Amino acid sequence: MTESAVRIKDLSFGYTKERLFSNLDLSLHGGNIYGLLGKNGAGKTSLLKLICGLRFPDAGACSVLGREPRHRPAALLEEIYFLPEEFHTPAISGDLYRRIYAPFYPRFSEEAFREYSLEFELPQGKKLSELSYGQKKKFLLAFGLATRCRLVLLDEPTNGLDIPSKSQFRKLLARAGEEERIILISTHQVRDMENLIDPIIILDEGRIIFQQSMYEVTRRLQAAMEVQEPSGDGVLYAEKTLGGYVVVRTSSGGEETQLDLETLFNTVIANRDRIRELFVSPDMEGREGEKAREDSKASGGGATAESGMEDA
Repeated sequence: MTESAVRIKDLSFGYTKERLFSNLDLSLHGGNIYGLLGKNGAGKTSLLKLICGLRFPDAGACSVLGREPRHRPAALLEEIYFLPEEFHTPAISGDLYRRIYAPFYPRFSEEAFREYSLEFELPQGKKLSELSYGQKKKFLLAFGLATRCRLVLLDEPTNGLDIPSKSQFRKLLARAGEEERIILISTHQVRDMENLIDPIIILDEGRIIFQQSMYEVTRRLQAAMEVQEPSGDGVLYAEKTLGGYVVVRTSSGGEETQLDLETLFNTVIANRDRIRELFVSPDMEGREGEKAREDSKASGGGATAESGMEDA
């Protein structure tokens, strides 16, 4: 395993005396498009802001590309592009915006920006403030991907995009992946991200409770539509739907099966102890393993245990 480009260790953070994160650990590696999933209020946006230095941890360590984002050094900021869910665009043309802000990113590609703008069918000559919300977002997505930053943070990037634009975004994002680049996407719109985000990170109750590649997921879990209400120890999650039940079970044969992200998320949230047992090896060493075992004992079942860390 290569050295983590983003490394968070024992991080604690809160807006009040009540902690949002407590002893949070996370490692991210280049060449991946990560999906960050969680319930409303889980802290996904706050985590993105901590990573890019817009929020400061109360305790613990946060290292990004070998530097501390809380100090906001220029050499780090030129390698980070963050597009929040809520944003402001100035009353200037897209061309002037590019000429003003592109110099802050040394690897900005004019050619890529033109290509992405054409793909998104962005109108030319208008002020950004005159565009619709979806058009503004497409412009900022095109600009962000053209920066060639090593770390791209996107908060709900498909919100406000129409159906054709979502398809265009997925195509551009797939092309924008590079060996050293990390793209971290926080989203509730998991169906928009199917077959694109991988690995999957799930944040809940102040901890990363799941971080696995879809390859490992499909090897260890299997989903099927069943007519009868399921039962048995192998059942991890079941949901009543039209025509039967969507059932997630442990995989017995090690063969890959298809499991959509929404069902995966619901399965992890509903049965996190069993999921932790399935994805964390019994002989896991290091501090993450010890912390998982301690949390499991304290909670009577491991409901808040760390699981599936890539460095484990």
